[in-house]
Amino acid sequence: MIYRAIGTMSGSSLDGLDIAYILFEESGGKWQYDILAADCIAYDYTLQQQLSTAAQLTALQYQLLHTAYGQYTGRLVNDFINRYQLQHKVNLLASHGHTVFHAPQQQMTAQLGEGAAIAAVTGLPVVSDLRAMDIALGGQGAPIVPIGEKMLFPQYAAFLNIGGIANITCKKNDEHIAFDVCPANRVLNLLAAGAGVDYDKDGAIAASGSSSETLLHQLESQEYYGMPYPKSLANSFGTDVIYPLIMHAGISTADALHTYTVHIARQVAAAVAENIAAGSNKQLLVSGGGAFNTFLITQLSALLLQKDITVVIPDAKTVQYKEALIMALLGVLRWREEATTIPSVTGASRPGIGGALWLGA
Repeated sequence: MIYRAIGTMSGSSLDGLDIAYILFEESGGKWQYDILAADCIAYDYTLQQQLSTAAQLTALQYQLLHTAYGQYTGRLVNDFINRYQLQHKVNLLASHGHTVFHAPQQQMTAQLGEGAAIAAVTGLPVVSDLRAMDIALGGQGAPIVPIGEKMLFPQYAAFLNIGGIANITCKKNDEHIAFDVCPANRVLNLLAAGAGVDYDKDGAIAASGSSSETLLHQLESQEYYGMPYPKSLANSFGTDVIYPLIMHAGISTADALHTYTVHIARQVAAAVAENIAAGSNKQLLVSGGGAFNTFLITQLSALLLQKDITVVIPDAKTVQYKEALIMALLGVLRWREEATTIPSVTGASRPGIGGALWLGA
């Protein structure tokens, strides 16, 4: 079977909306993909502020933004379709939306971007609310990319995505486990703002600084790091707990970036080394914007080399758009009425067919 789908993803780093048009081919349970077109549409300052402060809105204001952001997503997808001349070539669209609330302990998660609004604007079948079913089944609702990693990249033993939050997936004891490791780009970008830039390109500012051992100890003492998986993080852990802790240390921006980058590398290396399957090929596939952070990847590679684990950076499109790619796959799985989550990853009581389906035409 062949499917042509668009996936959209808005990550916690607030850099913009990723849109990817994917050709999927499934034969005998094996999947192949080709990213035929992809863009990241940067958010302007006003929208960044609206998204970053959405948790403080009243219920009515939140719902209005939910609808408005869905319409906005639909317009961007229409522009994308026109730009790449994809009219009548898209079977369906899967939208992750932008996560504002994530409280799996209360069986609740909420992503901005109303699916009905996207469907109305685009005229396409739209799958949204991809995390909700897993949450309802008692799972974490996150990470949700491991089923895509399992199906599209079976040759790797472990996966790391470095976005606003760093999360890993590992094959362990004949099953897949995955969890959020620590805040990543969301905190790094907040720190980079102290140097007057949107982000620390290549980790150059971090590389110029030095580590604060006192701050590293405080960071590593966070209760979350000692919790067993399944577990997941809300964006607020990075913005409301980790970032203020770093700022309270009173060190330079370069030293803060250096220290936190080292912290990310240490947390990820420890998580991967502890959970990667023994005797596997021990290759870690890295994606997300953090894969372009040379200083971070250098630090991580050095730590994992001690454990005979090799860091692999794929082609640039896969690095940048892997999450949008997998959102598109989840939409296809929902269309096929197949499971979109792995219970060993999320802790749900059973596999769930996640996603609300909206028929735009």
